[in-house]
Formats: sequence, C-alpha cells, structure tokens
Amino acid sequence: MLNSKAIGYITANYQGAEPSKLLEGRPIASLPIMGRYRLIDFPLSNMVNAGIRTVGLVMPGNYRSLIDHVGHGKDWMLDRKKGGLFLLPGNPYGTTKRGMRFLLRDIISNRSLFDRSDAPYVVMMGSNIIFNMDLNAIIDAHEASDVGLTMVYVKAERTHKDVNRLIIGDAGRVQKIEQGCEYGDNKFIDCFIINRELLLQIIDNYASADYLDLFEAIQGDFARIDVCSYEFKGMAIGIFNEDTYYKRSMELLDLPTYDHLFVKDRPIRTKAHDAAPAKYYAGSNATNSLISAGDEIQGTVRGSILSRGVVVENGASVTNSIIMQGCTIKRGARVENAIIDRNNTVPENTELRGTPDAILVIGKGTND
Repeated sequence: MLNSKAIGYITANYQGAEPSKLLEGRPIASLPIMGRYRLIDFPLSNMVNAGIRTVGLVMPGNYRSLIDHVGHGKDWMLDRKKGGLFLLPGNPYGTTKRGMRFLLRDIISNRSLFDRSDAPYVVMMGSNIIFNMDLNAIIDAHEASDVGLTMVYVKAERTHKDVNRLIIGDAGRVQKIEQGCEYGDNKFIDCFIINRELLLQIIDNYASADYLDLFEAIQGDFARIDVCSYEFKGMAIGIFNEDTYYKRSMELLDLPTYDHLFVKDRPIRTKAHDAAPAKYYAGSNATNSLISAGDEIQGTVRGSILSRGVVVENGASVTNSIIMQGCTIKRGARVENAIIDRNNTVPENTELRGTPDAILVIGKGTND
C-alpha cells in the first residue's frame, strides 16, 4: 500500500527533560525499549504502516547509535529508489530548551524535503511519545475537515510537567498550547498533520523566528491558520526521564497493556538481528518477564525486561529490572529495581539494589 497523500517528518534532534546516564552518547530516540525495540521504531512504523514511503528523520548531534539502528531504512521498507528514508541535518538549538520538538530552524534547513514532494500533506512526529496509530484515519479526518493543521491528542492519564496540553474551543479548534498536563487534560502527543503548502508559507513568513519551536512561532496565528484537533482513543506512552522510562516499561509487562501498543495488524518494525532463541537451563526460573533472543537464563528472572545477549548465571537473580544488551549477571549476584545499560558485568555475589521510588541506574559498560 502506497500513500500518495502524505510524506513524513520525524524529529530526533532533542534530548530528555533531565540529564541521564542512559542518554550519555545516545539520543532519546535510540533509547532501547521492551528488549528488542528503540523509541524511533514507533514513529517510523506508524508512518510505514500507513503507506508513507518518504520520511525525513532529523538527526541529533550524537547520531551514531541512531544511524547504526536505522541504516538506510531497509527494515522499514524505506530503502527505495523513489522516496525512502532521508537522514536530515539538525541544528544544535534543538537540544537546549525543554518542550522543543519541532524546531523551526530544522524545518527551514530541510525545506528541500517539502519542496520536492507533490503530496498535499506532511505528517510530523516526535520520538519520545510512543503509540500505535492508524495514521490513515487521521489523514482522512484532516482532509475532510478542510483545515490547515490538525493536532493529535489523548486524554491525559496522569500529571506530567513535560507534556504540552491543548486548549480546545468550539468545533475542535485549538486555541493555544500550554506547558504541563494534568489528569484529564488534552495531552498533545507530538503528532500533527499540516498542509504542505501551508508549511512552505510558514517557512517563508517565520524565517526571522527560526530559533523558536514551530508552535511557539505560530500560536498567535492559530485562528488564521485554522488549527484543528483529533482525539486518539488509544494508548500513548511518554518517555521523558529515567523515572518515566522505568515505570512505563514495567507497565508494559502487563499483557493487556502490551497488546494496546503492539497491535497485530500494525506491526512495530525494528532492526533485524540474527540471534538464536533464548536458552533456559535446567533449574532456571523466569516469571512475568520479557526475555529476548540470544539470552541465556541459568538463574532467576522476575518481573524484568532483558535485551538481546544477556546472561544470568546460575544462582544469580534479576527482579523488577531492565537489563540491556550484552550484560552478564554473574553467579550469586542480585539485581533489583535497577536499570543496567549495555555491556556491563555484575560481579559474582554483588548486590545492586534500588527502590521503586529511587531506581538504581548503571551507565554503559565497556565489555565487548
């Protein structure tokens, strides 16, 4: 299925709201999630599942891990002669101010992506609020409403200071955006559709304000532009810091919650890895956990998420933790309420323990 109505634009040129050991050397877009995925997989998959075959990805300064993961877009069917995945340069201002997702300077710098297309619409998405959405339904609603821009929101399920809320008036028109979100508010999920010709006009008209986020620049013109809203009834998960990363990951171990995000007819695609299935040794015990390919389980794993190539040796235990790729939990070691980044070895008979309210975070190791 080829969608000729829209092209895609994904911005990865920003970091989390707070400093984190998990983001030393990687952008938030390439943060691992649920063992085998990265956050960037979700916006890419949403677009590909809707038939969008031209996607621009705005790269951050620390782009190495992101390029290593997405490559030429083959695993998302975006390695094409016509269209495909375009890795776009980002500007350093995109990592400096909280809430900036759609830096006008990045949009202006990459105008050629929009000039070369004849599609009438551009779907724009961020990287750290993940969901599984039928974008075609939203494109159709935008087309039928005959407006300039449609912003997608959900009803907020919790309070969070790093999410923007929409103030919506009559006929679903967006009046303004405010920082911070309370339970029940209209939570903007960093996804919107804009008429391509309107976007080109904005690029021309707001060039002198290129240091602002797109919505900061145009907020005074919402009525003239005719900004509409669309409520998404599904689940949207925001990853903003270590706390939200841990809590949302643990919630996804609940099977009904997991099934809301991973929908069979809209698969989330990721980079292919050739790895043997996980191996469970005699005497091992794994419950309510997500175990990835290439793992070796000799000890005990409870309520945890293990990425590829993790070894839990005999007598070791992992409880309520996230263990990333290439880690080894040696014999007799105990890990609880922790996030351990890739390539770490937990020595024999060592105890690494956080609490549900103060998760222990170990940065990247140096194992090969």
